[in-house]
Amino acid sequence: MPGPASRTGLRRFAALADFGRLPLVMKLLVTTQGAFNVGFYMVLPYLAAHLSEDLALAGGVVGLVLGLRTFSQQGLFMVGGVLADRWGAKPVILAGCALRVGGFVLLGVSGTLAGVVGGALLTGFAAALFSPAVESSLAREAGLLERAGERDGLTRADVFAMFAVSGQLGTVVGPLVGTALLLVDFRLACLVAAGAFVLILVAHAVWLPRRPAPHADEPMLAGWAEVLANRRFLAFAAGYSAYLLCYNQLYLALPAELSRTGSESALGWLFVVASVMVIAGQVPVTRWARTNGTRALVAGFALMALAFVVVAVALPLRALWPAVVFVVVLTAGQMLAVPIAQDLVPQLARERRLGAYFGVLSSAGGVAVLIGSTAVGALLDGPPVVPWLVLAVVPLVAAVVLGGLLGRAPVARVG
Repeated sequence: MPGPASRTGLRRFAALADFGRLPLVMKLLVTTQGAFNVGFYMVLPYLAAHLSEDLALAGGVVGLVLGLRTFSQQGLFMVGGVLADRWGAKPVILAGCALRVGGFVLLGVSGTLAGVVGGALLTGFAAALFSPAVESSLAREAGLLERAGERDGLTRADVFAMFAVSGQLGTVVGPLVGTALLLVDFRLACLVAAGAFVLILVAHAVWLPRRPAPHADEPMLAGWAEVLANRRFLAFAAGYSAYLLCYNQLYLALPAELSRTGSESALGWLFVVASVMVIAGQVPVTRWARTNGTRALVAGFALMALAFVVVAVALPLRALWPAVVFVVVLTAGQMLAVPIAQDLVPQLARERRLGAYFGVLSSAGGVAVLIGSTAVGALLDGPPVVPWLVLAVVPLVAAVVLGGLLGRAPVARVG
């Protein structure tokens, strides 16, 4: 057993220490999120430039391709979640990895619109398959671990915090690798990303156990029917989707504000700031948040609202610092709210049909982003203060809804 000094040293690296305590299958699932993001961000940030510059496609066509990719992912999470419940997580994850390999190869070798559309659709649908399967598997495994009282009180929220850290590491490493590969050409980046997903597929084929499918003998549509009948979860999903809309403003409203103030070059390092915050602080923040439950969740959404208010109030100054505060406060709100919310999903589902529940949660967020960002984009053409005030209202309403929903009758743990 390590002595007190050793334990203190480990706590300085909380994410690494907690990760080392996980069973092998959970280490694989947590690492998967980072590996997925490395492969994804090698290619997707540079796809628009490839389509417009290398293939000389018109701007509207480029937008269509990117929109189809997003829709094939977010809009079909519900399908992937139901398939994970019906067939089991392992075959769905493997199928998703295989589709992602095919999609990246198509994107890299195709010189026609039909080819790149096919590649974009495959990469999107691949995520719709493996993401809810991985999340539901991790929730199930972490729930079993928590209820068994093993690993020195490690909770499901802690595991989802590690999951977030892993994903954020992938978002940092992926673009760096992609940038280096693009010094050769886009095709090489796509083929290396495809190779990364081959390795991910092999790892899951070897080390991910084939658990019995929890709902193998039930009709495919039974999962959706159960989720849609759970009104409390649907209200929760509607409130939680405000987070995804807010987070998406890092790609929409924030660049518009930086352009207005002549600070476009700051965008890259602001993303680095957000990533460093999550990597360094997510595990200890979640450790504090899980002792406060619903209050931490509500506080996270309130911080998101505050982030938009800061920019709205400081607009006349035409300065960079409001954008910096926006990124820091928005990320802090995300760090408080997201692992707690992910831990609540299986509880609201009473540990049943986790694939369907996580799939519906992601699809609800996709719909919110599609509708909300379209509206925000239109508002950005008007007085600059309006979109920021409107966006501040969204997480504030979500905080009220979630606080009322969960505060009146706390969610009971099953098991």
